[in-house]
This record gives sequence, structure tokens and C-alpha cells, in this order.
Amino acid sequence: MATMRPVLVFVSLLFVVDPSGFTHGFVMAPRNLLGRLSESSSYLTTKEFWFDQTLDHYSPYDHRQFKQRYYEFLDYFQVPDGPIFLKICGESSCRGISNDYISVLAKKFGAAVVSLEHRYYGKSSPFKSHTTENLKYLSSKQALFDLAVFRQWYQESLNLKRNKPGADNSWFVFGISYSGALSAWFRLKFPHLTCGSLASSGVVLAVYNYTEFDKQVGESAGPECKAVLQEITELVDQSLESNGKELRKQFGATELEIDGDFLYFLADAAVVAFQYGNPDVLCTPLVEAEKAGENLVAAYAKYVKDYYVGTFGVSVETYNQKHLKNTTVSEYGSDRLWWFQVCTEVAYFQVAPSNDSIRSSKVDTKYHLDLCKNLFGEGIYPEVDVTNTYYGGTKIAGSKIVFTNGSQDPWRHASKQTSSPDMPSYIITCHNCGHGTDMRGCPQSPLRIEGNAQNCSSPDAVNKVRQKMIEHIDLWLSECKGTGRSYM
Repeated sequence: MATMRPVLVFVSLLFVVDPSGFTHGFVMAPRNLLGRLSESSSYLTTKEFWFDQTLDHYSPYDHRQFKQRYYEFLDYFQVPDGPIFLKICGESSCRGISNDYISVLAKKFGAAVVSLEHRYYGKSSPFKSHTTENLKYLSSKQALFDLAVFRQWYQESLNLKRNKPGADNSWFVFGISYSGALSAWFRLKFPHLTCGSLASSGVVLAVYNYTEFDKQVGESAGPECKAVLQEITELVDQSLESNGKELRKQFGATELEIDGDFLYFLADAAVVAFQYGNPDVLCTPLVEAEKAGENLVAAYAKYVKDYYVGTFGVSVETYNQKHLKNTTVSEYGSDRLWWFQVCTEVAYFQVAPSNDSIRSSKVDTKYHLDLCKNLFGEGIYPEVDVTNTYYGGTKIAGSKIVFTNGSQDPWRHASKQTSSPDMPSYIITCHNCGHGTDMRGCPQSPLRIEGNAQNCSSPDAVNKVRQKMIEHIDLWLSECKGTGRSYM
């Protein structure tokens, strides 16, 4: 099989966050555990470049532009015909190109790696204030056009440097979590601009009431740990009614005056253990505390403060609606931005199922809708049906897209999990296979994204899927036949 030297585009996710705190169990902002691990001290490059981007791609009259940040890594690039990998940054500040499995792929294929920061996030904000009115250009649709325009501009810049007008390298797009969804959607909407895409934990299905999320947490926890988590939830609900102030103090969360904010914070703290491949750090001490007859709420509070806030680095502030209403622009202030996308496009409302729930039943649809109204005003509502009609949800009708998911990841139920010839999907099954395992390896927390599969309980399962990814990339790049374009 011929191996072309492609240009890879990598999209990085759910959802992922800045060091000061992250997002909900969503796909993406402080309450968004979706793409949390995009923050790391390990980068292939952190050198910034800038590109003049169109503000509104859908208006023939509005010619405003803003500065959009991007990065390039050319160490493995086989000049002049190597491929270009486009790594998509998602719902957080993009501080460089992460040194994860993308570096292995780039070296193997002789590819350049370029990465574009998502509009509004990090240093790529078009406005000096994030009021609701100013956020109207923040959407996945505008972001996809950003990628298309950037892809064309970067190719032309490359051609100018090497004096080869009209040349077109082979491009391949990558993304994890929300960025994984963008990767799949980019291939769907702009098939002529990429040879294929990888959607790692790609959350392509917008979901109004995402009860499957909580159900997966229970399955990943196993019967014993699940029962303990449910008992803790019951005890917390009772204590919240009788002595809420003291309870919040016990968890170091006195600032979370709204019950739903506090309960969401506690639910996310449990989720992160399964989402990022460290179930034992949560379940082992809680099950031991149960067997020893110890105070379960105190045991959980210790986990939340020591691990979720301490080791994982979540800020309690990111769950505070007072904080989320702040319209000040900050490089690491992604919380409000992701919530706007949640409240307008994708929802992913992580509500408690009607029975056998892990999280409190008080984290319901009304809580989410009230939050959207409180943060952004009247008339803001997640157009889930519109989003799924536009992209296709899990019935996405693209081609040459690889979908990968970890068996323990609650987000996988918003991804495509059934294969078709042109869109193969793979579930990596192991004890600690979570969000983006194929690109990040295990464990995924603390913030280690070097992509070492040997840390997984079943490294062979990860390596098998990685080999499948390589085969598809190799085939689809070769089918571009040097044109950089794939129409099939």
C-alpha cells in the first residue's frame, strides 16, 4: 500500500479546560469535563502565529475580521509533498500542539501538524466583552468555516514559500471530544478539503436530556462502587435540606449558593474518574470506607478536595453562576463560552435518569434551562433538533471518518458507535479506557497526555485500534493521489 506524506489537521475536546478550572461533565468548559486534558505542560510547540479570520462567514456585507491564533510543527514534515495534519483545538485556550499520539503519527507519515484555536477561546476572541450579543458568532458552524478558510490560506502560504502555485498537499483532520465532532463535521461539510478525519470520542449527537451519561457512570463504576455513590448522593440530598451551609463547607464549596450548582460540582467530581481512566482513585477509598463503617460523605469530600480540586485542578468557581455571568474576556475564561454553545446548539444536559441514578435528581432539565436563562437572558434555548438535522447526529452521512471511543467514557453515547464501510468505529475496551484514549493513552489524569498505551489495563486493545487508525489514514491519503482532495 502506498504511503503518502500527508498534512494532518488535529482537533483537540468535551469539552476541555484551562488550568484554573474546567467545565461540567459536558463537552467542554469549566463544567465541561469533555476535553479537559488538552491542558498539559507537554507540547510539540508553543510558538504562536496569527491569521486574519472573517467574523461572520454567512454575511455578504459584514467584512469584519479578528486575529485567530494557530501553531505549526514542521520537524517531521517531508518537504515538499508530505501530508498536513490539522489538529483542531476545542473549547478552551489552545496553548500549543500537545505532545500526544499525534507526534507518533506525524513522524510515521512525514506530516506537518498545524492547529487552529477555536474562535472566542484563548486569545482568539473577536470582542473585548463576552456579552450575549457579542457571542452570536460563536457556533460550530462558524468554527468549521474558520477551519476551511484557514486550511486554504495555509496551503496557499505554503505554496508561496516554495514557489509552487496551485499545489495541494494531502490534508487529514484530527480531533478529540467536541473537537472530535468538529473533525467529523469538517469532513462532512468540506469533503474536498481533506482526505479523511479522525473523531476521537467525537460527540456528534446533540442531546437534550442526556440520561445515558449517568447510566454509563454507573456501569463504569461497577455494582459495588455504584451502590456507594448512590448512598452518598442520598446522604448529600438529606444533609442539603437540613444543614446545607455546613455541607458546602465540608466540600470547600461555600460559594455555590444554588443547590443545582453545588450538586453538579459533586456529580462531575465522580465523573472525572471514569471519563479519564482512573476509576480506582475514586472507588477504592469509597468502598473501603463503606466496609469500615466510616462516614461516606466525609470520605467523598476528601476525594473531591484532594483529587478533583487538588490533583485534577478544578476550580469550584467554574460552577458558580455568578462567575459564569461575568462577560470579561480572559485567555483562560472558557466557562461562559462553552455554556453558550451548550445553551444554543448541543445541550448535553446531564440530568438524572428517572430511576437508578448516580447524581441527584435535583440536577434536572429545569436546572439547566434556568441556568441558560440566568446567564444569557430570555430566548436562549438549545436547538438540538436543528443541530442534529444539520449534521446528522449519529446518522452522519460523511465518508472516510474514523470514530473511536473508550468503553468507560460516559460521552461515548453521544458518539457514533456502529461501523459502516466508509465510517468505521472502534470501542477500546479496558478498565481505564476513557475519553480520547486512542490519542492520549492511560491514565488520563493527572494531566498526562503522552499517549503511552502501556499505562492502560489492556494496552493491546489500544494498540489494535491505533493500528486500524494508521491503516485508514494510510489508505485514504493514498487515495487522494497527490491532489490533497477526496470527493468520495
